[in-house]
Amino acid sequence: MSAKVLWIALAILCAAGTWLYAYRVLIPEQIAYAAAHGLPRGNFSDLYPRWVGARELLLRGRDPYSAEVRREIQMGFYGRVLPPDPGQKENYQQGFYHPVYIAFLLAPTLKLPFESVQRGFFWLLLGLTVVGVLLWLRLLRWRLPLWEQAVMIILTLGSLPVMQGLKLQQMTLLVIPLIAAALVLLAGDRPVSAGILLALATIKPQLVLFVLYWLTLWTMADWRRRYRWAVSFLLSLAILCAGSEYYLPHWILRFWRSIHEYRSYTGEMASTAVLIGGWSRAVELLAFALMTAICWRERRPGASSEAFALAASLVLAMTVLLVPSYGPYNQALLIPALLMVLKEGRAMWGRSFVNRGLLITTICLVGWPWLACASLAGLSFVLPPETVERGWASAFWTTLLIPVAVAAAMLVCAWQRSFAASNRAATS
Repeated sequence: MSAKVLWIALAILCAAGTWLYAYRVLIPEQIAYAAAHGLPRGNFSDLYPRWVGARELLLRGRDPYSAEVRREIQMGFYGRVLPPDPGQKENYQQGFYHPVYIAFLLAPTLKLPFESVQRGFFWLLLGLTVVGVLLWLRLLRWRLPLWEQAVMIILTLGSLPVMQGLKLQQMTLLVIPLIAAALVLLAGDRPVSAGILLALATIKPQLVLFVLYWLTLWTMADWRRRYRWAVSFLLSLAILCAGSEYYLPHWILRFWRSIHEYRSYTGEMASTAVLIGGWSRAVELLAFALMTAICWRERRPGASSEAFALAASLVLAMTVLLVPSYGPYNQALLIPALLMVLKEGRAMWGRSFVNRGLLITTICLVGWPWLACASLAGLSFVLPPETVERGWASAFWTTLLIPVAVAAAMLVCAWQRSFAASNRAATS
């Protein structure tokens, strides 16, 4: 059997293991746990609260952030209204926690039954994720044979973060392809289109914040040639905000208040805060400073350069590490960083013993969920369900460590490449 067939078969096995784990282990365990503790299950669609809020705003002129609309969202999501008690465990108050202009993207679907919209959105996210992998490869200027591209796509669709994002219909999987497309358009000298897509990506502002920070540094290094994307972005964002203000005056204050309420209910924090507690702020500041230093050093090369792609991959990895949300689905933002580490892996391996240790650690942490999911899925066919379900959490053991390892690998890769380039320039 050829190496190509073996790699494709292994990728399919990993993907099948993840999805079988979801249907045969994770979901049954969640149903049993909810029944035992009297917790509401809900329809588990991140789209639903946004869709209901958009419908109420655009079709009925109601405030999607209001308590009344939130109660309606919870009735549709959970089948009951949750008590407004921030201290209650697992009290995830579903509501409209996005900028108003997300309603404009959902407008064409508002007169359709939600069940049809839900099915269509699943396939849309799946298709966009496939396109996103190809866009990242293009940004990284990594030309792979078709069978290797297929392996990358299958592993991505079968990864725990993407599986969870698809099952939950997370808006993160909509935003990531928008960012990828914007960066590719920027590399292809289409800054106006890039600016428009980046403005649309702000429907989840926390995911695009560091990208905008990097692009601002990059733009200021050559303003006369690079300003057009910024003008396009600001104009597009102004139009979106003005349209939002027309439909809901003073919406920004309401959106800001809803974000604070959401964080009080969910208690979300960055991965570093969960891992190390009180020292996390110092570690986050250090990571941000290192990222800024690398971005500053790489601000001069054009958008079509490998340096630009390297900095963009680093920034997205740092987003997952530093943004106060440790949901596994956000780790789909690590795809370009993982591809960059794979691309540069041989060079990194030969540089030092520390590099080799970091690469091995990253591979083990990233590979563990596939191994755990496939093992639990296989055991579910031979052992009693309650026995297998007790081990459901093992698939998530490395979830908090993966962003740390990938961000560290990207920092090392970017720093060494930037330092090597500076040395070459100094000695030439």
